[in-house]
Amino acid sequence: MAVYARMFVDRVRIFAQAGNGGRGCVSFRREKFVPKGGPDGGDGGRGGDIILRADPHTDHLASLYYEPIVRAKNGEHGQGKKMHGKNAIKKIVAVPIGTIVRRGLPVHEADPESDQPATPKQFEVGEEIADLNRSAEEFLLCRGGGGGKGNVHFKSSRNRAPREYTDGGEGESGYFFLELHTIADAALVGYPNAGKSTLLRQLSAAQPKVAPYPFTTLHPVVGVVEIDEYARITVADIPGLIEGAHLNLGLGHDFLRHITRCRVLVFVLDMAGSEGRNPIADLESLRREIDLYDARLSQRPWFVVANKMDLPEAEENLETFPRRFPQIEVLSLSAKAGEGITQLIKLLATRVSAISSDKTADQA
Repeated sequence: MAVYARMFVDRVRIFAQAGNGGRGCVSFRREKFVPKGGPDGGDGGRGGDIILRADPHTDHLASLYYEPIVRAKNGEHGQGKKMHGKNAIKKIVAVPIGTIVRRGLPVHEADPESDQPATPKQFEVGEEIADLNRSAEEFLLCRGGGGGKGNVHFKSSRNRAPREYTDGGEGESGYFFLELHTIADAALVGYPNAGKSTLLRQLSAAQPKVAPYPFTTLHPVVGVVEIDEYARITVADIPGLIEGAHLNLGLGHDFLRHITRCRVLVFVLDMAGSEGRNPIADLESLRREIDLYDARLSQRPWFVVANKMDLPEAEENLETFPRRFPQIEVLSLSAKAGEGITQLIKLLATRVSAISSDKTADQA
């Protein structure tokens, strides 16, 4: 049996075309005893709108990657007997929570061998027009055209049999860029092969790929951590960062932007230095990359998870760690052995709850 991997897409350009309005009708009342009735042409129906809706069951933009042209239906034409054309249904496009919408600006390139005006050959990212960060939140991307008027609207004392009508309005259209910024309560941040994916498997039912080589995780994976019968938090496994990530080295921006929506940063360190790295230098480098990408991220609550404590070199490195970071909370565990997971869940719940309480107090 063949198994196909799902493609993860978190950035896409689309073309959206709302529906046109239906045409108004030219008609006159003709019945057995009313051979010369007045005008009774109905109006056309409205064209369909295109609406983006944040869907909690959607976690990527792959559907729009494969079908980047989104069109809504046109409104139906008006009919006789003053019957209004049917309005087209709205085109609802499901996108992940955390999707940012930006307008596409045309870049005009003139052909030196042609006298015709320049036409857009490509599009660049424009201003942000929407940020869908709540479940079921909607944004009207393109408005459908209004319906045309039938000849009944043009009747007057001097024009008893008008044959005028209007066409339906054109629906709005344009190019747009959609970009997903992962929303989670906490983000697991660290270098490749630090054990983040293994840790997320222990914390939740998420099943990120785990393998003994770097860059196993190529896109964010969000897991749900059950705190008790009534509470849960979400934790995102962010793909491994490297030095220079703030300069977009190693797809740095593609990974770093997913951290911007997470409220608590959990720095997962290979405390044993099994990859030939120094955990203290790793934390310094990670903090620096995040600060250079967005200084506001440095102000987020954070703590350290000392992973791979089942390896003999980890204890020695853990003893020297507080000398460099004396005020930082460090939780030691072994994701592979499943040790310390309960303590981590409690700490995550405490940190997220404290942030929620502070936010509620600020809004009061």
